[in-house]
Formats: sequence, structure tokens, C-alpha cells
Amino acid sequence: MEEKVSMDINTKAVHVGDRRKPGTYVPVTTPIYTAATYIYDNVETLDKVFSHEIEGYAYARYDNPNNSGLEELCASLENGHGALTCASGMAALQLALSAVLVDRRKHVLAASALYGATTNLLMNVFAPFGTETTFVDITDLAAVEEAILENKPGCILMETVSNPLLRVGDIAKIGALARANNAALLVDNTFSTPMIVRPLELGAHVVVHSLTKYLSGHGDTMGGVIVSDSEHFEAIRSMSRTYGPILGAFDSYLCFRGAKTFPLRMERICANAIEVARFLEKHPAIERVHFPDQADHPDRETIARQFTAGLYGGIVSFDVKGADKQGIMTFMDRLKLIVRGTSLGDVHSLMLYPLIASHRDLSPKQRQRQGIHDNLVRLSVGIESAADICADLDQALR
Repeated sequence: MEEKVSMDINTKAVHVGDRRKPGTYVPVTTPIYTAATYIYDNVETLDKVFSHEIEGYAYARYDNPNNSGLEELCASLENGHGALTCASGMAALQLALSAVLVDRRKHVLAASALYGATTNLLMNVFAPFGTETTFVDITDLAAVEEAILENKPGCILMETVSNPLLRVGDIAKIGALARANNAALLVDNTFSTPMIVRPLELGAHVVVHSLTKYLSGHGDTMGGVIVSDSEHFEAIRSMSRTYGPILGAFDSYLCFRGAKTFPLRMERICANAIEVARFLEKHPAIERVHFPDQADHPDRETIARQFTAGLYGGIVSFDVKGADKQGIMTFMDRLKLIVRGTSLGDVHSLMLYPLIASHRDLSPKQRQRQGIHDNLVRLSVGIESAADICADLDQALR
């Protein structure tokens, strides 16, 4: 279907990417294409497909109908030039970093507060191949500018909302600094989704998502996607044909299907998260709540400028008063409705203990520097009744 620029995000989610090839009959949803190779009536046509003179498919590592439709949708949701799907969010991040650094200095200026696996990617994958990383408090603009001038990075890497303490950097201002210093701004927008923030509109060059999370949203598949501006898209696409981090047809189908309802799910999740955060703020067993709509949030002004009004995401992190590792495990074992699992963004609520999961590979000192204490848990709020979520938390905390 041809996209109409004026379409609302809810309409885009339902229609964009499907019914792409008119013919004698057109399936209402894109079927699953398992073919590795595509053929044509003559070799000349295949030659033109390979050279991109005409649209078509030749080999599934390069492109296939399932991924094409999903990519069209993701690019539309983020208002980007183009998108590329990958087998996981981490595969998308690795490819995006590699592509933006091709013609730039091999130095990454990264937010000091990042998903643990992202830090490991920088330290254990990129560093051995000569890419240096400097970490900075991405919410401190003066420190970011100083670090840019001192290190001259080829890429600035940040999350829209940091994992798991939910800090928010100013994408527009950091994007302006990046462009002034010939650096690419790469933003992981998984926590926010394009319902809340669209980083490319604020000055980012490239955005990545774990499709596993909110966009597919049902905990039944894995995937990642890169959405970029026109400057970087061809490098990303070209590199992917060699790397081959492709998303499988079945997973692509599930991600595509899930993304059709993500705006509805996200609205419900965001509304629930506000109620859950309010409940936890008043609970006597809770020491501190981390949530973007709090009046005393340190990045409140940035959030007000950057977020879609009334939407603050579905993650609520909180410190349980006086709890140690065993105390947190006991609390989590008491949960009856909330799922104890290593993910987020599903229709069901999920609780994760960063100490043993997302930030397990960081040293205790690294966690302490980031403010991740042994009594911190991260709750991904689902679409259940908010009252039922709060009741489950209450009985587990007693």
C-alpha cells in the first residue's frame, strides 16, 4: 500500500507495508515466504534486480517480501528514509554501529547508562578491532560537548530512555553537537517506541529497536530493526548483504503482525504504568520509584519537550526498602500475576532483576556508578488491569 504522509501512527501501523504487489489477487496480509532464492522468466530481469534497476528479490540474505513489508512499516513509523530488519536488537545495533563508523573515526562516545549487553558489545566486540569507547553522562550536555571536543568521536550512542533508571538525554541538542562535529548520532529507541519519541525528527541519524519488545509485543519472537536517514541507509543495506544478520521469515511475519496493534497496546501500557508508579510511590515498602512523569525527575524539562504528551513509557523501576539480593528474590518469587522474565514490552507484565539479568555482566562498581543498587528491580507494565498489577505487587511486598 502506498503511504500517505498525513496518516496518523495508528493508521500506519495497520496498513503500511501490506498489500504491496497488485496482481490477479492480493492477500490482505503478507504471506510467509520461506524461499531462499527467487527466479524470473529470464536472466536479464534477474540482472536488473541484482543491479537495483527494478524492484524484486534475488536471494533472501539480501531481501525478501516479509522483511520488505516490515521494513517499510518501521521506516514509516519512525519517519525515516529506510529500514533494515535483523535477527535481534543486538544484531541491529552491531550492524548500525559498524555502518556509521565506516568513514569516521573509530571512536564511540557512549552514554554511561546503557543496557548491559550494549556495554559488552562495545568493550568485547568493537574494542578488540580497534574501536575506542568513552563513556559520558548523556544527560549532562556540558560534559557531552567537552567529551566530543576532546575525543572527536565518529559516533555518539545513547538510549532514548536509559535502562533501567529511565534517564532521558536531550536528543535535539546532542544531535546538533553531533552534526557540528561530523559524528553520527545513534539512538536505541526500544523503550520509547515511535509513539512517544521519534529520534530522527529530533536530529538523530540512525535509530535501532529490539523488535522483540513493544513493536511485536507478544513475547513469541525475536528481531531487531535499524531505521536511518538517507545519508547512512545505503551503507547499512550494503553491509547487511555481507554480514547476513537477517530476520527469518516466520519471525518477520510475527513482528509484522504484532506491530499492527502496537499503538493500542502502547496507549494502554503507558496508562497502566502511570497508575502503577503512583501506587508504588505511596507504598511503605518502596524506597524510591524511577518513572519519567515524576515532578522531581532530573530530566523533567527534556521529557516535557521530547515526549508525546501524556505518554511516558511502560517501564517502572523501583528500589525495595532495605532489601538485599535474597530479599529481592523472595519478593519476586511471591509474585502471582507478574511474570518473572528477562524481557520487556510484552502484553503481560514482566519483572526483571538487573543484578542477575540485564546488567549481570557489569562489575559491582560499574553498577554502583550507574546507580543500579542490589535492591533495584525493573517492571515492564503490561496491558492487564492496572488494579490487578498493583494488587499483585502489594501482596508480594508484604
